[in-house]
Amino acid sequence: MLKIETIHHVSLPVSDLERAKRFYEEVLGLAPLERPPFDFPGAWYQAGDRQLHLIVHDHSTFREGKPVDSRDGHFALRVGSYEATRAYLRSKGFHPEAEDELKRMKENPRSTAGWPQLYIMDPDRNVIELNAERLAGF
Repeated sequence: MLKIETIHHVSLPVSDLERAKRFYEEVLGLAPLERPPFDFPGAWYQAGDRQLHLIVHDHSTFREGKPVDSRDGHFALRVGSYEATRAYLRSKGFHPEAEDELKRMKENPRSTAGWPQLYIMDPDRNVIELNAERLAGF
């Protein structure tokens, strides 16, 4: 029988590694990790006690032409504060009514899941959920 201990990492396809690195470092503030010398481009990041791996591959599958969608494939990052994260993302241009579809943010402060959620997309339309333990005052 399989005994799963935890998730080690999430891998995401990206089409432009430098653009993706700017997003994950400058918008999400993830710390780069040293990556083994694979024969294909990519980048590794520390995300709390887990890792995020970006991979460039000629035959990757992308969510082309799709808006931010909480029901599509995504990964979630836990943040300390919904309100502070929302304010920070808005300062970076993310907003529910942003003209740029890549900057549209879905806000869900009272989700059925039981924790407040924000959804954004990276430059390759990979969906990212940012959620907090609970919304202050609730």
